[in-house]
Amino acid sequence: MADRLGVEFAIFHKERKKANEVSRMVLVGNVKDKIAILVDDMADTCGTICLAGDHLAEAGAERVFAIVTHGILSGNALKTIQESRLEQLIVTNTISQKENKIKCPKLEVINVAPTLGEVVRRSHYGESVSKLFHEVPY
Repeated sequence: MADRLGVEFAIFHKERKKANEVSRMVLVGNVKDKIAILVDDMADTCGTICLAGDHLAEAGAERVFAIVTHGILSGNALKTIQESRLEQLIVTNTISQKENKIKCPKLEVINVAPTLGEVVRRSHYGESVSKLFHEVPY
């Protein structure tokens, strides 16, 4: 993704004791004076993503955002987000976020329905789905 955007990237190496529990997290790369964007597939309790946000801020990132595909947001996730150094958590609407958005001003939701609809249409008509990775059809 960084190559396609023409930006530098850093990565976290994390070790887990068990699900939802990170035992160690190491930042590889330089984020000083940069805008950091965390990218992940899902956010459940948000402990890991908010811990990563803290590490990025401590490493000198000017601003920290997170974007995840599926915002599960269980337990104290909304409180964890609000109290974190994340400026914004962006999630898709694969899971309804209507109530969560009211409770958490840092939460932003992206509608993926048009894209998923286009995937279904292309599949039905035998057209390329991978082409969607390179262009937005709407």
